Amino acid sequence: MELSQLKPQLIWKNFSALNSVPRPSKKEEKVIEFIKKFGENLGLETAVDEVGNVIIKKPATKGMEDRKAVVLQSHLDMVCQKNSDIEFDFETQGIQMEVDGDWVKAKGTTLGADNGIGVASIMSVLESNDIAHPALEALFTIDEETGMTGALGLKPGQLHGKILLNLDTEEDDEIDIGCAGGIDVTASQTYNVESAKGQTVKITVKGLQGGHSGMDIHKGFGNANVILGRLLYHGIENQNIQLISIDGGGLRNAIPREGNAILSVRNSVEFIEAANSLKASILEEFASVEKDLHINIETFSTPEMAISTEDSKKIILALKAAHNGVYRMSPDVADLVETSNNIARVLLQNGELTLMNLARSSVDSTKNAVAEQLKSAFELAGLKVEFSGSYPGWKPKPGSEIVQLMEKIYEKDFGEKPMVVACHAGLECGIIGANYPEMEMVSFGPTIRGAHSPDEKANIPSVQKFWGFLKEILANIPAK
Repeated sequence: MELSQLKPQLIWKNFSALNSVPRPSKKEEKVIEFIKKFGENLGLETAVDEVGNVIIKKPATKGMEDRKAVVLQSHLDMVCQKNSDIEFDFETQGIQMEVDGDWVKAKGTTLGADNGIGVASIMSVLESNDIAHPALEALFTIDEETGMTGALGLKPGQLHGKILLNLDTEEDDEIDIGCAGGIDVTASQTYNVESAKGQTVKITVKGLQGGHSGMDIHKGFGNANVILGRLLYHGIENQNIQLISIDGGGLRNAIPREGNAILSVRNSVEFIEAANSLKASILEEFASVEKDLHINIETFSTPEMAISTEDSKKIILALKAAHNGVYRMSPDVADLVETSNNIARVLLQNGELTLMNLARSSVDSTKNAVAEQLKSAFELAGLKVEFSGSYPGWKPKPGSEIVQLMEKIYEKDFGEKPMVVACHAGLECGIIGANYPEMEMVSFGPTIRGAHSPDEKANIPSVQKFWGFLKEILANIPAK
């Protein structure tokens, strides 16, 4: 079946159009122009603010003029991840999509359903002529995935809506009313290089699921950088390891799926034998959750320049000491991850080391605590540490009028109560709420699996369910 045949046709049409436009985080120029022209072609008031957010305003439909104005909000950028065997340029190519049963997915890359389905839904409301709604402000933010600079740059007074509907969550039976904040922790150092003195070995880790470093952090998935660290640590006491290079992971908000390390060791046969023993244990540990995990440890013939044994040991110890995964579960909200860290990217080339982390928490003090723990481990290893990109969490308000309305509509339409939850992902609501403290906010969306990985897919029946739910919410927004 072609995407054009899927229902609701309006959403899939707009999603296809959106996905034909390259939209990597921090490189949204093309998609900003695309959305700007979309609003202007509809004859709607359209503006681009100084950071690149697009705001499109649509008057209330007849009879809805007395209702509270609503902000519909989604982000334009997408996470760009691909399988290593796929040739694809996210800066010039549109996403190649296909239908697989009840799912829409991409061919070897991220799909961009996060947050493209939300964007396409807002586009569909804006161009429709038969959907009842109050006055609308459509807010399309930029750079949500790598810094939330769009939300951070949104000025007070630009929006006048009283209710914000953020369309950026991934379970269609959930109504999100809170989220985690985050902070980027980056460690770096420059080392002198020398001729490698031993025998060269290459370790490759691949086939991990990856996934969203907030929503999936508690699921026990493997982290390629952590696995590399374990294998390297196994040999530091008796193999005189000199690191040549490490290349693991990618974006801060994606759990690393692949990585490799090239190193010089005293005796490659002994090192590989011991590493293979640990490899067997690691594969057994992850057998139930990482069925495609592949670890390869082999000799590598090319002689290379390496960093010293002493500096190599410091890096390996830092990788081993740094916390990864859940740091604390919430004591107040059942089954909610409160605080976590993702060791997202490790890059060592020609003596230049960069180690990137994203720490998340719904409690600012605990977010700072895990960041400080990371800083302590890295500084003990002689690394320079920088904190950046800090953004606040979103404090839940479970009794708000919009939440009560949505609960009532959901139970009437679907015969069961929705899950009213807070999530461990970073949503823009907390940032926007800092400048618009009186605005009621809620986040919801259709079911999406594998966000931030090439396994990302959107559920077709769930998009239909979500679309009907969104339209009914708009039709029942309370009076001012």
